[in-house]
Amino acid sequence: MRTETTFHIKKERTTVYKIAICDDEQTPISELKKTLKKYADETGKTFCFFEFHDGTELLENYRPDFDLLFMDIRMEKLNGLKTAEEIRKTDNEVGLFFLTSLSQYVWKGYEYGAVNYLLKPVKYPRLKMELDRFFSHYQGRNEPYISFSNAAGKFKVPYKDLRYAETFRRNVLLHFQNQEQVIYKNMKEIASVLESQRQFVRCHASFIVNMAYIKSMENLEVYLTTDERIPVSQPKRKEFMEKLTDYWGDML
Repeated sequence: MRTETTFHIKKERTTVYKIAICDDEQTPISELKKTLKKYADETGKTFCFFEFHDGTELLENYRPDFDLLFMDIRMEKLNGLKTAEEIRKTDNEVGLFFLTSLSQYVWKGYEYGAVNYLLKPVKYPRLKMELDRFFSHYQGRNEPYISFSNAAGKFKVPYKDLRYAETFRRNVLLHFQNQEQVIYKNMKEIASVLESQRQFVRCHASFIVNMAYIKSMENLEVYLTTDERIPVSQPKRKEFMEKLTDYWGDML
């Protein structure tokens, strides 16, 4: 079973880093948590730990707000490399450290965007060096995003990467990066979320667009920087143009 514990260093409000540890043996998990708590004590950071005991369990309970993941490469049910391959399909941001007692797996791990590898048992000086390097450029997932799950997996999409949303049957299709994914919400629900972000505007009953991607407008169509075209309905045109003019004016 997955267990969750929170380790607090300070009482005042601070960033809580969510750390997942995946290993099919409990002893390495306990030892790693002990060394991580020592690091937290020295640096004043706050860590929240999540334990998983095989790759399948991690994928079933994966959270898009994990900051850091420590994962054993050799696990019986689903090994760390296969698990990382699945995670990277939906999350390119989480910091990933592979745990291994066999150095021949190390170079394979880098194919999945590993920050680095740590040989088991993990020694504190090496862990401290790697975490110092990681936190020197990582301050937490503060960038606003929308997270959702569907049949393809769990997704966390920064608003800046979301080009537009369109009605898809009774749900909504989100277009971001090189993907199109269904979110099981209706357009009214999605509009209330996206329009709370200044860059999104409803241009049609079935479309919401990120104005940061708009290149031009011709007649009742907007052209995106990706060469996609999105319709603008006549009833929405006036309000849309006012918001677009304001947005472009602030960008100048």
